[in-house]
Amino acid sequence: MAEELKVRYADKDLNEFKVLIEEKIEKAKSHLELLKSSYMNDGNNGTDDTSPTFKAFEEGSETMSKEANTQLAIRQEKFIRDLKNALLRIENKTYGICRVTGKLISKERLKLVPHATLSIEAKNMQS
Repeated sequence: MAEELKVRYADKDLNEFKVLIEEKIEKAKSHLELLKSSYMNDGNNGTDDTSPTFKAFEEGSETMSKEANTQLAIRQEKFIRDLKNALLRIENKTYGICRVTGKLISKERLKLVPHATLSIEAKNMQS
């Protein structure tokens, strides 16, 4: 019986990616905290004594920025979850293997998008 050749990154490479991903998670968490604190902030800039038109405009703008911050926070939470899933794949030694082709995803792509689960080849097939 011929032994099946496993295609995966070496432990040394996996450790490099682990460090990169953990750094990205820390940055993403601090960015998420900033977003949360900015939309939880009541935003009272003392416009009570200015014209009602300006106050209405500012409240509208405040609502828009709260919605935008909420959307950014949701995306940031998904990014953190994707990065944590990538760490799990590192633990399982399946990190960097395209889930469509089964081939290794290029190191260049993984450095840019460390949570990628598709090779460029597979991504292009989807378009």
